[in-house]
Amino acid sequence: MTDADERAAVAERAARAGARVADERFRSDIAVETKGEVDVVTEADRAAQRTVIEAIRESFPDDAIVGEEEDERKTVPDEGAAWVIDPIDGTNNYVRDIRVWATAVAAVVDGEPVAAAVVAPALGDVYTADAEGAYRNGEPIAVSDVSDERRATVAPTLWWEFDARDEYAAACEAVVRRFGDMRRLGSAQITLSTAAAGGLEGVVSNLRANPWDSVAGVFIVRQAGGRATDLNADRWRHDSTGLVVSNGDLHDEVLATALAVEEST
Repeated sequence: MTDADERAAVAERAARAGARVADERFRSDIAVETKGEVDVVTEADRAAQRTVIEAIRESFPDDAIVGEEEDERKTVPDEGAAWVIDPIDGTNNYVRDIRVWATAVAAVVDGEPVAAAVVAPALGDVYTADAEGAYRNGEPIAVSDVSDERRATVAPTLWWEFDARDEYAAACEAVVRRFGDMRRLGSAQITLSTAAAGGLEGVVSNLRANPWDSVAGVFIVRQAGGRATDLNADRWRHDSTGLVVSNGDLHDEVLATALAVEEST
């Protein structure tokens, strides 16, 4: 097994382990804390993150860990090996008993993802990506081949704070004026994975994404044949401003949507 193969196996194993912990507590009487006006966290988030880290440490004890909860580092190093984890992406869905949430794990080397897993146990879906491609429940997936804007569905993603509601409104307006339909799923990692599997033609935000909300899903999209850039149409990185993801055929249109949101500020 190559190092890349091992990292892909560990990413999936760790994500599955964390997802099991979160799923055991799903739709239970769990206490909810707030980290901001709408950002919430539960003990399930913390327990799942600890489980993910334990699974990674069994094989890669010295790698850096980038995680949403507790005292893990919050930025991706540009050199060396690291793991980017989100124990429950979509916690607002989770605490509302909505099934759209996932545990996400990405393996990164020198700032670039090399493997990823997004496990959505309440939906029964496991998305993975390695050096060879992208998969859902073990079967290869590919982005949509839709090239007609009127047949396309695009999702605005990430969260616009209350002082940026004009941007949120602009994002929704820009999507519905350009494309056939819009979805907002409430979990960036599931949204990106859905695009990788052809369920969406685009995913768009003018914001800088947290790495735990984005790195795994972007890698899955790319390995499924999709494209991800920043607002300048440059290749998206973990520290980019703007997240513009598409099936490739409609990238210019999705990018124009993101720029329209940015121009509204």
